[in-house]
Amino acid sequence: MNKLSIWVPLGIFLIFCGLAGYQLSQPKNAFVQSTMIGKPVPAFELPAAHNGQPGLSLADLQDGRPKLLNIWASWCVPCIAEAPHLEMLKQQGAEIVGVAIRDRPADVARFLARNGNPYTRIGADDISAVQVSIGSSGVPETFVVDGNGIIRHQHIGDVRAEHVPMLLEKLAEAGAGA
Repeated sequence: MNKLSIWVPLGIFLIFCGLAGYQLSQPKNAFVQSTMIGKPVPAFELPAAHNGQPGLSLADLQDGRPKLLNIWASWCVPCIAEAPHLEMLKQQGAEIVGVAIRDRPADVARFLARNGNPYTRIGADDISAVQVSIGSSGVPETFVVDGNGIIRHQHIGDVRAEHVPMLLEKLAEAGAGA
């Protein structure tokens, strides 16, 4: 038996173990950043997700006023956790529009009745088309959109109390630059 035939597989195995160990020791980044930051929101028009409240379209994001665009769902547990913080943002002057992902109107209504409704408009994105087009990888996510419909910032995950000042600052920056 050739000595090389014993050492080559062992060497390959050790290289593999070394690479795997290196990858496992690196900090994990589980979030996928949108490639749409700095770009216009693609054209869309969503029907209302909640009775008595208008749906959402690109034109609503191009009215000259910056907004928070919140991607959420009634079945999303972190969306429940962020609800009071969205209300806090609303009370501090932020206009928040929502996109309800793969949701039923009755479920949206129950969620809003239970957790509050900080939204001026909510569009129903039944097939996640808008969510995917703006580079959102999950729920909840919040985007700062300037008055011209340009995405200026992406906040991945639920909004917490410590994020409120930063989102208000990003919203003010988006208003100054619009």
